[in-house]
Amino acid sequence: MSITRNISFSYQEFNSIDELDIGDRELINAARESARKAYAPYSKFIVGAALRLASGKVITGSNVENAAFPSGICAERTALSCSVSNFPDDAPVAMAIAAYTEDNQPAEYISPCGNCRQVIAEEELRTGSKIKIILTGRNNIQIINSISDLLPLQFNRNSFKAGLHG
Repeated sequence: MSITRNISFSYQEFNSIDELDIGDRELINAARESARKAYAPYSKFIVGAALRLASGKVITGSNVENAAFPSGICAERTALSCSVSNFPDDAPVAMAIAAYTEDNQPAEYISPCGNCRQVIAEEELRTGSKIKIILTGRNNIQIINSISDLLPLQFNRNSFKAGLHG
């Protein structure tokens, strides 16, 4: 007998950056500034991420493309790699993501790709704390409590213990 189950999650949506607390506004602005530093000659889609650590320190990253696809790296993974490499005991608590189109206009909000979701999930598991995800867009901002909301059936180290790896 089969059972149908549903997965759903809630998120907050805001129409203006002015509706957010100052910490989230600063993080969004840092992500937008970081996007301006992206190297995206192939896709022309520039992305920036800003990661706030528990100490309050902000780490940024931008996407870096490479002609030898898929050798590039997304903004989210750039910021997380910098964080883990330089501040391994300072857990990330929030991440803002911003993007611009090739005509230098803010893109509609973007969500982390599958690879980035997996890396963010691993960081939540490693540190034992949730990372608030702030998706910024042309017309709105969405705040998601944890990557688990975007990647509910994630593969992680507990999968090995359960014998779920293939």
